[in-house]
Amino acid sequence: MDAQGYDIIGDIHGHADELVKLLRHLGYRETERGFYHDSRKVVFLGDFIDRGEHLRQHQKLLDIVMTMVKNGNAHSVMGNHEFNALAFHTEHQGEYLRPRTEKNVQQHQAFLNEFDDESELKGEVLDFFYSLPLWLELDGIRVVHACWDDEFIDVMRERIPNGRLDRTLLIEASTKGTSAYYAVETLLKGVEVELPEGITFKDKDGHVRDAVRVKWWKANAERLGDIALPDGIDIGHAAAEQVPDYISKYHTDQLPCFIGHYWLDGEPEPLAPNVACLDYSVAKKGKLVAYRWSGESTLRKEKFTHI
Repeated sequence: MDAQGYDIIGDIHGHADELVKLLRHLGYRETERGFYHDSRKVVFLGDFIDRGEHLRQHQKLLDIVMTMVKNGNAHSVMGNHEFNALAFHTEHQGEYLRPRTEKNVQQHQAFLNEFDDESELKGEVLDFFYSLPLWLELDGIRVVHACWDDEFIDVMRERIPNGRLDRTLLIEASTKGTSAYYAVETLLKGVEVELPEGITFKDKDGHVRDAVRVKWWKANAERLGDIALPDGIDIGHAAAEQVPDYISKYHTDQLPCFIGHYWLDGEPEPLAPNVACLDYSVAKKGKLVAYRWSGESTLRKEKFTHI
């Protein structure tokens, strides 16, 4: 029996029109039960929302996604922006789990534009976000938004076998120092390494950072400069430091793993023989990218596609 075919789609960030174009390009047709393909299913990598203060396509996008998932035409994992939204709209002990700072409000503004005056609809969307697992294993592939880490997945699997957060675990995962916090940070945002005192850099949004995300899929890397993200970042003498032992290593004999999150550019291709990122920065005038998986254990450049 042939493996189920999956079309894995990267971070969309409210770009509904781009999603419709991509689905049609992939051969999905619109039905009463949402976009459908006779022999394939979509796997979404999360980050459906946010970015672009004036963008108003979130309701259209979420209607497409929620309908497809509800009717079995698609699967999805949670992205860090869905997690952030749940925390932004959840009060605990008189305060919101995600503080409503100017930075956090600005990042979430595109969602607020369309849902702040639609309390019932917003509630349905947040319930949908709760239904999204932190990771998926499907017919020979693994799917997670930012980083597959067996240790943290095992930690969370003991608490939530289905991988889905509830309010209690959302509160714990929003509390720095807990095991759930570090697990969710890693799975949804990637592995972070603190830089030596005095070394900082500005991220893509202009915020000063003193810790760097890393390419956890480069199992044989020896120096921090070899795995620092984004490519070409200047981390001074820290580049010569050894890769910390605590960084998860994903070896080439493990199942193919699909991720989003990393705002790549250029022509899509595998990050490793068995790791592919599908986030090619559609929210920064990049591409909405899919990978057409049909059972292969070694991922191939020609299986990426985009409009």
